[in-house]
Amino acid sequence: MGNLFKGADLLEVVTLGKKPPNCDITLQIEATYASDGVARGVWKVDEKFLNGIGVTMGGFVASAADIMMAYAVSSKLNPNQSFASIDLHTTFHRPVLPGEVTIEATVERMGKKSAYIVAELFQNNKKVSSVVSSVMILSD
Repeated sequence: MGNLFKGADLLEVVTLGKKPPNCDITLQIEATYASDGVARGVWKVDEKFLNGIGVTMGGFVASAADIMMAYAVSSKLNPNQSFASIDLHTTFHRPVLPGEVTIEATVERMGKKSAYIVAELFQNNKKVSSVVSSVMILSD
């Protein structure tokens, strides 16, 4: 099953070089920054993510954003907290093609029981997608 990440443990991927969760590896995403509610990363898109018409399947785009939003919210949590997604809404602005996609996720609002996070994905300096998510904050 692999290692389970809890709350702020996810930040050790960025800060200490800990092995990332399997979803990061599978989607070929590298988190490069996570601090104070902001996370950034790079997604290496290749042919395995393409649908029948030659563009990246939308579910992969949403998943890539969801991964970086996890890093963003983790950077705001206490060690005894974790989180779970409530919803995820993705808007597609243009097709994602093979190549690098940069992702930035930001915690816009955070309360005691929930947080609202936004992410933007860019390829070749053009916005390809905007994603918003709400997560519930879980405590031990």
